Formats: sequence, structure tokens, C-alpha cells
Amino acid sequence: MLSIQTTHLTKSFESLTAVKDLNLEVKAGEIFGLVGPDASGKTTTIRMLCGILPPDGGKARVAGCDIRKEAESLKEKVGYLPQRFGLYGDLTVLENIQFYADLYQVPKKSREERIERLLQFANLNPFGKRKAQDLSGGMKQKLGLICALVHTPQILFLDEPTTGVDPLSRRDFWIILYELLKEGVTILFSTSYLDEAERCNRIGMIYQGELLVADTPSTVKAKMRGEILELRTENNQRSLRMLDGIESLQGFVLSGDKIHILVDDSKEGERVIRDVLGGKGMNILDLIVVRPSLEDAFVSMVREKEK
Repeated sequence: MLSIQTTHLTKSFESLTAVKDLNLEVKAGEIFGLVGPDASGKTTTIRMLCGILPPDGGKARVAGCDIRKEAESLKEKVGYLPQRFGLYGDLTVLENIQFYADLYQVPKKSREERIERLLQFANLNPFGKRKAQDLSGGMKQKLGLICALVHTPQILFLDEPTTGVDPLSRRDFWIILYELLKEGVTILFSTSYLDEAERCNRIGMIYQGELLVADTPSTVKAKMRGEILELRTENNQRSLRMLDGIESLQGFVLSGDKIHILVDDSKEGERVIRDVLGGKGMNILDLIVVRPSLEDAFVSMVREKEK
């Protein structure tokens, strides 16, 4: 069963096509990660699927609703946490939640029990009387999540919710998301963090408004064309400058203290790298073939698209 289905969904802003011919399917009860760099069309896609932004072309059904014809009905069935959530800093945690419960017309009879459960769920129970402006970044995101869940949505849309959040808070946030899955909530999660994409059931890689691939993280990596060489030198930044522009080296990804290099053939790639760096006096500490990461796969697919 599908919670989200789009067909040739398109949105333009003057001469810029932000989302182009998007064909996407999200299954009920999964976390689907929409992955891409800034300005790739992630936010525009989510805003269309929430019924906030009308598409210019194509169609979509979300939670059984046509996003064009049933936008108001749709808003009752989805929760949306944007990049900059509209918390009111001078209101307390509880006052913010009550405000959103009023907006969504959550019945008074079930409201208090629902709020109490959500506070425990997000570990915010001790902070009910604290003003939102005094919360940490991670706690603000948890409060935003509670506000998006207060009306018990079928589908939750999260637009880069962990950007700028510390690693421990990011971990806690993901624990909450996995708990939501157990309750049958479908989650569409946008991110530019490739390590977070690994946590999703399936991912869609989007670039310049176009969907490059949609599948499980492991399958996406398996579909990558070419091989990855992992290089470690005395000075990685200098090495990158030396290797940049060589046609047979198709892409570079800095990964910690190593450089991942996309090549068609690993033996030929290794020969070229050793010749170039050795000829310029750069000492190679390590050069081996490794399994591709999601970031490697993304770079490879972007290169294919640009060709």
C-alpha cells in the first residue's frame, strides 16, 4: 500500500525548474529519505506534498488525498516539520503544544493524555514550563516534532530536521522516529547528510530537481557505475589539487583523512594516481579499492547525469 504517489510532479519559479517530472512512491509505514544537496528541490517537493505549494504540472496523492483538489483535507492527515519551525519563543513548551493543538482542533477530551504521552516520548516532560527560546537546538526540534504530531497524523514530513543539531540530539531524534514507525506512521525525511540516509528504509536521490534513483541504500550503492579507490597521503588537500582535472579520475569525495576517487577501472586509476603524485614528490601512504559509500554513489550518479 502506498502512502505517497506522484506522477510527473513539476514546480517552477520563473525560469528555474525546482522539481521536474518527479515520479515517486512511498510505502505505508516506512521511513523514506529524500537526499540531495541544497537547492536540489527537497523543500519544494515536501511543500507540494503537504498541500502548501500548488504544483505547476503532474499529480500526486498523499494519504489518499489529491494534493490539488483536497489540500484542506490533506492537512488534517499529515504533520509537517519545516527547516525553521514556527515556535513561539516567549511561550513555554506546554503553551506551544496547546497552541498547535488548538490550530489542529484536537478534541479537549483526548488532548491532555496525548500531550502527556508525547512529552514522555520525546523526554521533554521536565521542561514543560520552560520557554521555547531557552531550549537547546535539539530540544527545539523535539518540541517541533511534538507540535507536528499532536493531531495524530498518518504521514510525517520532516525537512532537514537535524541540520545544526548536535550528534547526541540527532541520535535521540532518530530513536523517536523509529518508535513512530512502530505506531504505523509513514515518514518522509529530507536530508543532505548521507550518513543519515543509511538509516532510512529506502531513499530517493534528487539533484537539480530530478530524481536520480529511488531504492534501498544498499541497492543504490550496488547500482553505482565504476570503482572507488581510497587514497591517503601526507597532504590530502595538496593531493586533490594535483589530481583535479585528470579525465580518468571522475570524482572526488573527502572522507575523514582519506580521499575517495571514482574511476572506471581500479588498476588503471591506481597507475594514474601513482604516476601523477609520485612525479610531483607526494608520498602515498595508502591506496586501496573499497566498497562505495552513499556519497560515492551520489557523486557517480551526478557525473552520469551531467554527461
